[in-house]
Amino acid sequence: MKQSKAIKTALAYVPQFLEFQQRYMPYVGAQVAVRVDGDLLFNEAYGYADLEHATPLTVDHLFRIASHSKTFTGVACMQLVEAGKLRLDDVASVHVPDLAGSPMGGATVRELLAHGSGMIRDGDDSSFWVLDRPFPDRAELMKTIMKHGKVLAQNEHFKYSNIGYSLLGLIIEAASRVPYRDYVTRNIVERLKLENTGPDLDIDRIDDYAKGYTSRAHGPVRIEIEHIDTFAESAATGFYSTASELSNYFQAHLDDDDRLLYDESKRRMRQVQWTVTDDASYGLGLSITKVNGRTYAGHSGGYPGHITMSKLELERRLSISVLTNSNDGPAATLCAAILHLIDLALAENGKTEPGKAKDLKKFEGRFASLWGLTDVVNLGGRMYALTPTLPNPAAEATELEVVSDTELKVVGDKGFGRYHEMMQYAFRKDGRIKQIRGGVGSGLVPAEEFRLPEKVLRPSR
Repeated sequence: MKQSKAIKTALAYVPQFLEFQQRYMPYVGAQVAVRVDGDLLFNEAYGYADLEHATPLTVDHLFRIASHSKTFTGVACMQLVEAGKLRLDDVASVHVPDLAGSPMGGATVRELLAHGSGMIRDGDDSSFWVLDRPFPDRAELMKTIMKHGKVLAQNEHFKYSNIGYSLLGLIIEAASRVPYRDYVTRNIVERLKLENTGPDLDIDRIDDYAKGYTSRAHGPVRIEIEHIDTFAESAATGFYSTASELSNYFQAHLDDDDRLLYDESKRRMRQVQWTVTDDASYGLGLSITKVNGRTYAGHSGGYPGHITMSKLELERRLSISVLTNSNDGPAATLCAAILHLIDLALAENGKTEPGKAKDLKKFEGRFASLWGLTDVVNLGGRMYALTPTLPNPAAEATELEVVSDTELKVVGDKGFGRYHEMMQYAFRKDGRIKQIRGGVGSGLVPAEEFRLPEKVLRPSR
């Protein structure tokens, strides 16, 4: 089965999974987009943009994407390098003379991009992150850098720094002679013709933003969190976008796409500067992570009330963005789950031969028993039984072999389940499934028809 066709089978199941997870987790809202080689294959939204008014989230609602901003700052720096206006080995004080002779004046552009400058993360008073006060303006940012900036020696240790990226915003302004927000708007946003992306809060479009909410860690009632401008920290955390446009932006990071940068510059951004964990590294403005053994470039974001995640895989030319609107939003979990489902659809080591969608359709659906839910799904032409209550339904996927028009055999079970037993389908006259016996469940019925038995609802005393 061709790659795009196989990926579409996984994406066909994703709405069923995400809709269920929105009720089961639950999360407030999630906006999800997937592109492959420029084509938008998936663009959906689930849950709510406004809890008080029960306003459904749409694909057009704007999200604060926080540290995704660092990728835009990285692109801006590399554009200026290509233009000969900036060098990665330039020290900060060359472009911001007020830093001359200060502890951080000798930090290079490369070190700031890679979080290797030793710069303080958020300053000595970062209460703006809990909205106790406004984000710093330029004067406060400079004071913080001068007085509190140096924490470690340069290149001593990976040390993530929003202050360091805010300084890069000042360097971009000096090198380009254009305010940071104007530069990235003209040279990134407008080049890609992004209509719902910008470098900071657009107060004229405040009604277009999804409202952000507190975590359930503080109690069952979520509180709305106000959107505020990030001022001098736009280069670190100010951007807004949608999942669709963000996935388009990351497609511009693929080789052979010259909309933003030459390939050499993009490869330099993806080159690992620091290995943080076995599955996480950092380049120049890009996080380099592994999911299910595959390598992705991208970034996460955490703004008060919004948690976001984007990933780009070069080999499959696939980009994905998942945006959520609460402090406990499961953006990373949902993103990983979708990528695992795509991996399963593209797997070449299945135990059965891929079949035709029209022949497999009759077996698909969500089924229930006293033990929970089972989804029978076509992924890449093979049938699988999945558990939608799991954060990653592909983790315990059980492959099923089509034996006849009414039977599937369990072939992917490791032995603790019903390995090589039959799932026997009973169909109604109109072709709808009435019941499934054996296999991965006992007495499975379509989920919408399932009712708990009376003795479970009213236990004896």
